[in-house]
Amino acid sequence: VQLQASGGGLVQAGGSLRLSCAASGKLFAVRTMHWYRQALEKQREPVARITPNGSTNYANSAKGRFTISRDNAKNTIYLQMNSLKPEDAAVYYCAASIGTLAPDSWGQGTLVTVSS
Repeated sequence: VQLQASGGGLVQAGGSLRLSCAASGKLFAVRTMHWYRQALEKQREPVARITPNGSTNYANSAKGRFTISRDNAKNTIYLQMNSLKPEDAAVYYCAASIGTLAPDSWGQGTLVTVSS
């Protein structure tokens, strides 16, 4: 599956952004989909994931503020980010995996900048 992330931008602290990730190729509906992020000089870290049946899991830093969702009819996942903080600034990547395996497909990333 090929992935294309979009929706990043500059937002003030406390603001919101909605990221999208469009997938092409077959079998999107059976893929576990993920959002990761990588801040400057830091390692890439998981943010959220959603299984084919819609079960979700979040990093502690995202709980209560971020919501991952998927629209299988549109082959798209979303990450609604609210109450953004400067420490949320990063390049956000979407990824796809099979079950609990590590992601095997990655999007190109979309930059989120949060001003204080």
